[in-house]
Amino acid sequence: MPALADVSADDVRDVINVSSSEVPDAKVLKMIKRAEVTLELETGREIDYSNCTDPEKEFITILAALYVICYLTGGSAVGLAFSVGDQNVNVLCKAPPLDVLQGELQRMLEKIREPTVRRV
Repeated sequence: MPALADVSADDVRDVINVSSSEVPDAKVLKMIKRAEVTLELETGREIDYSNCTDPEKEFITILAALYVICYLTGGSAVGLAFSVGDQNVNVLCKAPPLDVLQGELQRMLEKIREPTVRRV
């Protein structure tokens, strides 16, 4: 039996190149849990983000990263860039384009949904 994977806050932040000072663990873990529930609803299966398959981990990680992007850009007036005092900050300048992440999510979900035949 293959080893199971664990989705961490660092995994999610790594997808979009942000740090823990920009999005703390507690906030990311809430987003991971939301992504886990979404995948459960999409697949009709019970999933545990701390003990899941590699494809499930990838889906949860990328969806949670999209939630982090929404969190970081919420309330900003200029897309993914915002200002703090006299400094202009673009936290997500290294993040992959949203449509790339969204396409990857859709492709993974289709694979995760496919019924698998396993031998016992």
